[in-house]
Amino acid sequence: MSSQDFLRRMPEASHALRKPVGIWQRLHIDLPLLVMLLVLTAYGLVVLYSASGENGHYIKRQSVFFVIAYFAMFITAQIKMQVLQRWAPWFYGGGVLLLVLVIFFGTGAKGAQRWLSVGGFRFQPSEVLKLAVPIAVAAYLARRLLPPGLKHVFVVLVLIGVPTVLIMRQPDLGTSLLIAASGLIVLFFAGLRWRYIGGAFAAVLMAAWPMWQFVLRDYQKQRILTLLSPEADKLGAGWNIIQSKTAIGSGGVDGKGWLQGTQSQLDFLPESHTDFIIAVLAEEFGLTGVLMLLALYILVIGRGLIIGLRAQDTFSRLLAGGITLTFFVYVFVNIGMVTGLLPVVGVPLPLVSHGGTSIVTLMTGFGMLMAISTERRRLTI
Repeated sequence: MSSQDFLRRMPEASHALRKPVGIWQRLHIDLPLLVMLLVLTAYGLVVLYSASGENGHYIKRQSVFFVIAYFAMFITAQIKMQVLQRWAPWFYGGGVLLLVLVIFFGTGAKGAQRWLSVGGFRFQPSEVLKLAVPIAVAAYLARRLLPPGLKHVFVVLVLIGVPTVLIMRQPDLGTSLLIAASGLIVLFFAGLRWRYIGGAFAAVLMAAWPMWQFVLRDYQKQRILTLLSPEADKLGAGWNIIQSKTAIGSGGVDGKGWLQGTQSQLDFLPESHTDFIIAVLAEEFGLTGVLMLLALYILVIGRGLIIGLRAQDTFSRLLAGGITLTFFVYVFVNIGMVTGLLPVVGVPLPLVSHGGTSIVTLMTGFGMLMAISTERRRLTI
């Protein structure tokens, strides 16, 4: 065979060896993750209908939020990771600027100033930082030699600390801790040395008493005291957790049946459609229903970790790991506070509790995971 024949046939051979690109890859959608999220949101709507007292208004609002959130997820999935990494400082800076604007122009409710109102639309800028912080930390560390040295660890702690302090000032302890966790998780994935981790634990222990004395507000201290002994104030601070435990325990293995829960339907359980919605699930669907929900969460988290392990570059790996384990922290904190293992800090159950901005934020994060997943496939075909 002549060299001309070889050159003429090579394009045909390379075309034959190339993997076909499916419709989901063209749309930059990770199909397994999408299916899991759809099942999870559908399950959440079923539980919310009962938790809201069969109020169709909440279902309509939640459905609208989900439509917006899935649209945001699809748009985010089209973004290339190189572009996101390049714009990370601007995204972070814009989020911090919004937090500063809350101090001067924010609107308040129930003693907290956490929202900005623009044209009649109200939103929480702190939700932006749930994504901006891990993105900024991942972008910073991806350009450095890993594991990070003490200098770079200090810079990362500053990146995490600025929005955390601003959000604590609103005050919103729960969100500030979640945002701090999202950045620290990325730092951990970067290979943080164990001596730094040990030093951090020692610093936290030494700062516990000053935090209690000078930083925590009276209602935040009361939440911690209530965790230790909810029965000390059964009709006051301990009411929520006592009713939550009652609802969970009364459900047994199989539950009382959908719409048949007494604690939620008779309004003994406060915030049943938001923070304490898993207590409604446990009462009506029992341990079986809770395990089904946990299985869905585990599948989503597992898929996110797989996407992170298969990512092509350091930024994508750090970001995927950070988004995924931050989602796990949301689930863990909500279930922990509802079951009395953690103080009540006002963290909704992801994709199940009623909410607007938080759902859009979560789904935008999953859009980034899909962008990482499909970018990997695009590079390997």
